[in-house]
Formats: sequence, C-alpha cells, structure tokens
Amino acid sequence: MTITRLITPEDAPALADLLRVNRDFLAPWDPLRSEDYFTADGQRAVIAADLQQYEQGSKLPHVILDDSGRVIGRITLNGIVRGPFQSCAMGYWVSASHNGRGFATKAVREIVRVAFEELGLHRVQAETLLHNVRSQRVLERNGFVRFGMAPEYLNIAGRWQDHAMYQVVNRSWATG
Repeated sequence: MTITRLITPEDAPALADLLRVNRDFLAPWDPLRSEDYFTADGQRAVIAADLQQYEQGSKLPHVILDDSGRVIGRITLNGIVRGPFQSCAMGYWVSASHNGRGFATKAVREIVRVAFEELGLHRVQAETLLHNVRSQRVLERNGFVRFGMAPEYLNIAGRWQDHAMYQVVNRSWATG
C-alpha cells in the first residue's frame, strides 16, 4: 500500500488543520512560521510554490497518508540536482497522534525508493537536530548513515542550530 502521494492544492485545508493542531509539537523542529502559514490560504501558497518547483524538477513534495488515506504529514525531496551530483535533501514530519507508529519510517522508505528507482538519483541526504533521536532512528532504519555534523546549519525554533548529517547512497549505480 502506498503511504505517500504528490501533494495537491486540495490538501491545503487538511494540512492547515493538521499544522494548527500540531503547532506546539512541531515548533521545536521547525523554523519560526508566520500566522498565515497555519491557514488554508497560507498552505495553498506553500503548495503552489512547491508544485512550481516540482514542475521544474527541483522538488518532489508529497503528503504522508494513514491507513484510511487521511493526510497525517509531509515528506519532500528538496533541492534535486542533476548532472554529476544526482542528489537531493529530504525533509519530513508526521502528526503527534501518528508519531512513533511507523508512518515516518514507511514514508522515508517509499520516497527513497522513488528517488532511486523513478528519479534515478544517486544520493539522498537528510539532516536532524542533534537531539532528535527519533528522527535519526527513522533514517537509520532506512539505511541512512551519519556522515558528519554541520554547525549552526539551520535556523530552527528561532536560533541557528547544529545538525547531524545523514545520507543514503543508491548502490545500484555503476561505479565509473
């Protein structure tokens, strides 16, 4: 069963509701957001920008679905670069009510398969806050390996924070 699918403008109200309900839960892991971000109109704008980048081939924005097909989070391949790099970065989140139930692990497995088998990428990178052990476990369960630490990498929760760097490489690529 597919647990992710391409985001659509029709997902805006459900995502806005989910983001409002999970605002405190997600706050320690997210950049500071404007109030508009938590509205259906704000989410429509985010989705429109994401789909424009999707059309340009630089992003793959998906939603994560529960067993009944309801939206419970997001997973995105960002900064898709072709040529000799053939790589991207991945970000994801799952609602508090679905956290710890395997949905993130399954979504990461599915989107990495898409990255390698459908997009033909060589590498997927993901970053986590140093203390985000649950997200690190999700990555490790999917074959990601920690390869470093980036000091003051992203502005999360209002301050520049260090991040653990993870990657998984598509081993089916022929070595030159």
